[in-house]
Amino acid sequence: MLEEYTGQQFRFGMPGPALRNDEGERCLQELSAIRPKPDYLVASRSLPPGVPPDFYARVARMGKENGAKVMIDASGDALNQALQEGVYLVKPNYREFRDLVGQDMKEESQIEAEALKLVKSGRCEILVISLGAAGALMVSKEVVEHIRPPTVPIVSKVGAGDSMVAGTVLSLARGQTPRDAVLFGIAAGAAAVMTPGTEMCRREDVERLYAKMLSEPE
Repeated sequence: MLEEYTGQQFRFGMPGPALRNDEGERCLQELSAIRPKPDYLVASRSLPPGVPPDFYARVARMGKENGAKVMIDASGDALNQALQEGVYLVKPNYREFRDLVGQDMKEESQIEAEALKLVKSGRCEILVISLGAAGALMVSKEVVEHIRPPTVPIVSKVGAGDSMVAGTVLSLARGQTPRDAVLFGIAAGAAAVMTPGTEMCRREDVERLYAKMLSEPE
């Protein structure tokens, strides 16, 4: 919500409708029955009331059994249990990552060290920690890199994280390397903050910002 007098934005995160146990099971059944089987499976955000915290872990197990690369964008116990299954990519923000590892990290080197521990444990192949205006830290067995975002005018931050995940998945599905996919995801997130309210990012903005990021030295 935009308060026009001050220009301030207010966001209200309300719980969704509660699901019965059989409705949650139906969701899993529908996922398992998808044909053709997906190459990527994304489980995103908080679970609705009535859904047990192991739901994303079950989604991860099912996805892997069907040959999909599972990506998790969640927090708390739902994220922790999904990681116990082992997934392809997770995208926590700093606060969510701090809660996951159980310690406050003041230096970037500390964040990198804890991120590497998580990757080397086999719980995920790629870890992307979103750092807001500071960009994102991408960590895999091959890459440890703090990727800076392009500078853009900020209109609304709503949906930036979701756009980042969507852009990353789209780029991976197009056959890009994980690093280039994360760059595209960051470009999508940056483009999202340029649009008002809940408006989606614009394709031309994403592609222009991505091209700019590719042209900059690493």
